[in-house]
Amino acid sequence: MLLVLPGGAGHPMGLGPLTERLATHFTVVTYDPLGLAHGRLGLPVPEQRVSDWSEGAHRVLEAVLPAGGTAYVFGTSAGGIAALDLLARHPGRLAHVVAHEPPCVTVLPDGQERRAELIGQLDGPERPPAEGASATPYGVFLARVLRPFTSYAPEFAAPPTGLTLAAGTDSRGQLLYRTAELLAERTGGAFLECPGGHLGTRDHPVAFADLLTDTLRSSARTSA
Repeated sequence: MLLVLPGGAGHPMGLGPLTERLATHFTVVTYDPLGLAHGRLGLPVPEQRVSDWSEGAHRVLEAVLPAGGTAYVFGTSAGGIAALDLLARHPGRLAHVVAHEPPCVTVLPDGQERRAELIGQLDGPERPPAEGASATPYGVFLARVLRPFTSYAPEFAAPPTGLTLAAGTDSRGQLLYRTAELLAERTGGAFLECPGGHLGTRDHPVAFADLLTDTLRSSARTSA
């Protein structure tokens, strides 16, 4: 079982080629926390909390896993933050977590300044609407997800096991690459370079899926 947590506002648009490739090796479940792919796009959305996404993901796992079973989890961007929080809250249900470029930038020494810059770059006056007939998932992300999620910093009761932080080769030297590297160092997790940049899951779905498959299989052999 592999639970996939999309980025942005959780809408899995563009992830079809990735999940189709992963489905040759895993039972893939994609979590859409706001139901944007299920008829709720355009409805009012409150400001989001990381804990709501991770607890929702946990409920999905409880519904699909057998008693005592564990699952792999892959999260990208905002979904990577939810994956980290899920690991912090429910480690016993997770075999391995891969968090790809989670934008929890406040972990950096200059994190508050970098967060302000990031929000300023993305959350401008011309952002797309979050509600109504012309609403877009990106508009929902900018209005309801970006600010609370970028302020999140993972806290683990004990050093986590079964954690890989990932960043794209095209992101080297950039903010989210630095964030993933530092999180790997602080948590003792592995660090993995993936194809492409922040949208590598969409730009290089087959290569990305194959690398993710190899990483998860390797983690299973190591834990065995």
